[in-house]
Amino acid sequence: MRSVGEYAWLLAFDDPEERRANERARAAAALLHGLRPEGMVEAVPAARSLFVQGTPRFDAGILVGLESSPIPPGTAPGRTHEIPVTAGGEDLRDVCEALGLPAGEFWKAFLGATYVVGFLGFSPGFAYLYGLPRRLQRPRRPTPRVSVPAGSLAMAGPYVGIYPATMPGGWNLLGLAAAALFDPLRTPPTLFEPGDEVRFAG
Repeated sequence: MRSVGEYAWLLAFDDPEERRANERARAAAALLHGLRPEGMVEAVPAARSLFVQGTPRFDAGILVGLESSPIPPGTAPGRTHEIPVTAGGEDLRDVCEALGLPAGEFWKAFLGATYVVGFLGFSPGFAYLYGLPRRLQRPRRPTPRVSVPAGSLAMAGPYVGIYPATMPGGWNLLGLAAAALFDPLRTPPTLFEPGDEVRFAG
């Protein structure tokens, strides 16, 4: 645990498998949110870490030992989302050729997996989803696109994601998803939160 600002701390979770480290970070965040300690503003998990922001009333002693304690994953199960998707992204053919899989076989395996929101980042509403079968994984594109349409379903390395707005991006585009991922007038404003399960239907 280290201080990263006034009343702000970063906890690092050391595990050879990123997904397990993320599960521990999410479990620690869920534990803190459940305890509701005085003065805590937020606890935000990332791939291998947890950012905690407090106020002068927050006692950082509650964080001691969280990085190494045997926190069980799945402390607070999230919501389940079923997102309609359509195949046809610009990179789908190249991805299938590189993997040596027919498009139909790739898409069936992709839709058959269950995904978990590990963390949010990059852009408001952009969720990094774990659960992509290893045999379907491909690295991100060597050259990012200047503009990726909102709603684009994409993958890069072990992650799957949906672009919440039109923006630059370097992930492999697989198709389109029918989901409003970010709405500042909604509570909460993001559709996905860490720990949620996501299934794609198409």
